[in-house]
Amino acid sequence: MKKLSLLAIIIISSIQFVSGQGLGGPGQIKDDGRFAASTKQLNQFFRRFNAEESEDGMTRYHNGDELYHNRDLRIKYVNLLFDNETANITKSLKQEFIDYVTAENYPQYLNFHREDWFAEVSSVFTFKGKRTNVTLFMEIQQEGLGFEWVIKKVAFDGFKPYFDKKEGKEKPFLHPLSHELGFMNLRKALQENDTPESYTSDDYKPDYLTLFLYEIKSGNMKFETVNGVKFHFFQIGNWYFEVSQFNRPGFNTGWLISNLAKVVNEEEKEAILNYIYDQK
Repeated sequence: MKKLSLLAIIIISSIQFVSGQGLGGPGQIKDDGRFAASTKQLNQFFRRFNAEESEDGMTRYHNGDELYHNRDLRIKYVNLLFDNETANITKSLKQEFIDYVTAENYPQYLNFHREDWFAEVSSVFTFKGKRTNVTLFMEIQQEGLGFEWVIKKVAFDGFKPYFDKKEGKEKPFLHPLSHELGFMNLRKALQENDTPESYTSDDYKPDYLTLFLYEIKSGNMKFETVNGVKFHFFQIGNWYFEVSQFNRPGFNTGWLISNLAKVVNEEEKEAILNYIYDQK
């Protein structure tokens, strides 16, 4: 919890308002909104981040083309793939990220079919007759000669009260000599106690996805609709960024980077993932 709180403070403290920066001059992209506004699909975000598509989206660049993965073009494109109206990312952090992904000696690209990115789908289900919010975390995985989206994790507040495991002196336990009784005291522990999770190991974590699928198969949970989608990326070295869709007046719309943070080690990455998955 302390590690998570510290990381949350680090991320929040790095947030400041970023204003749009115009890019002019011969052969340069002018940030008049036409480029950012046309990023209507996530696949376009990938292509533009990598400089695999023209500004107007009409021409695809392939390996061997003059502008394919062109460094100067990427610098201009990535600049325009940020939410400049509501995302609070410092100019220095943004520039450091751009410099990193477009480094001349070791540029970093996004790959749709590679791991270390996933979708967060905010959805609505009816659970035992009541409408409720459920978050699905989905990943791309290979299937045969192609790929498919699969559900990796589920976050649902309705399951949490059933796994509120007590700690310390308040936690019920099975006596270390229970084996001498043939573990007959399991009857009292599991049938006369309303917290059977107390008798699980310290590293036990409830599998909400299995519960979710069980409730669907039992007819207790039914899908209604999707309220929103965002994407989380860990593909770029020691960085994390979030991509969200913005439908609003003006030019700075479409799929844009809405959050950005440096991730210096696996411990910080795990803390961010736990925060995203709502496993506090």
